Amino acid sequence: MSNPYVQDFPLLGQSVNGKRLIYLDNAATTQKPHMVIDAVRDYYSLNNATPHRGAYALSVRVTELYESARETVKDFIGAASSREVIFTKNATEAFNLLAYSYGMRTIEEGDEIVVSIAEHHSNLIPWQQVAAMKKAKLVYLYIDESGNIPDKEIKEKITSKTKIVAITHVSNVLGTVTPLKSIIHKAHSVGSIVIADLTQSVAHLKINVVDLDVDFAAFSGHKMYGPMGIGVLYGKEKYLEQMPPFLFGGDMVEYVTEQSATFAPLPQKFEGGTQNVEAAVGLAAAIRYIQKLGLDNIQKTENDLTCYALQKLSKTPYITIVGSHLAQNRTGVISFQLKDVHPHDVASILDADGISIRSGHHCAHPLMRYLNLSATSRISLCFYNTTEDIDQLAESLTHIRRWLHIGS
Repeated sequence: MSNPYVQDFPLLGQSVNGKRLIYLDNAATTQKPHMVIDAVRDYYSLNNATPHRGAYALSVRVTELYESARETVKDFIGAASSREVIFTKNATEAFNLLAYSYGMRTIEEGDEIVVSIAEHHSNLIPWQQVAAMKKAKLVYLYIDESGNIPDKEIKEKITSKTKIVAITHVSNVLGTVTPLKSIIHKAHSVGSIVIADLTQSVAHLKINVVDLDVDFAAFSGHKMYGPMGIGVLYGKEKYLEQMPPFLFGGDMVEYVTEQSATFAPLPQKFEGGTQNVEAAVGLAAAIRYIQKLGLDNIQKTENDLTCYALQKLSKTPYITIVGSHLAQNRTGVISFQLKDVHPHDVASILDADGISIRSGHHCAHPLMRYLNLSATSRISLCFYNTTEDIDQLAESLTHIRRWLHIGS
């Protein structure tokens, strides 16, 4: 079945090792459509200047582009105000900002920070550091055999001692969708705030931060068809106003004397230094592209592909899927193991067939240890993939053990 979206992505028309490129590593980074590439090129060709600091026309125009990108993000995630949208380098920087500007100033000895065992290191290590420095306790929500967080875990582990819940919306290893709204409701009932990692969900599921009532959220542009080097921190204005800056320098100040400084209002307070304007422009273009396709259409296409892939891999000899075999309550992230073959070898051999997948621990060491695994092979689908891509993957997987002279 041909895919009409492939033509929008120039890299997907290329070949690897003389074979048609089959790109199945979208959880790591997505490919970029012409619309995004053109937006970044046009920015440098027609608009390049520093925002906020110039009185000349070109700088004013760049400032308008930069702030327009912020408005686009605000509308996309349903934020109440553009003051609640902070541009960062990526989600990792956003979580570190929160750890130091919020966590280090609110967490006290004996407090508890709740995370899930499925967290990416980016939303785990900052809270490990806060807990260690503040003598607080890190509490884990564990998953069941299908990769879901049981209600019992939520009810019993989010308590009056909980001050922060830092939770992924979608696991980057298992693809399972966390019951985010239920967690937020429980956390708020005990006076805790919630920080959501939307990195693996924002380009695949409809998100409205006001409807969710989440306190903070973060995601990266490069996982939603935008450029690398741009991320977003969303925060409720009442919290952002109270938080001190994370980075100090130009553009985040209001007035500076020899001995002191006052800081700019939101959102500039958290955007020290010259910003990655071209990437913000590219991110806005990526959002417009997603909106043009429609998230409902994207979600249906990806769900159909996920269902097909799960069925195909389940029938492929010597393949074991990690986590749920069902297409419900998940995205197109699928981890698996090929019997007697290390995931790194799987990925290297598939590459010879032009198939790009991820192998390793996926920046989720605690989850791997919990699952008693050292590594997995992982595919991650998006709407520009096809059933033919999955068929070729399954066919190539059947040859790997024979190629390595394993078994019959």
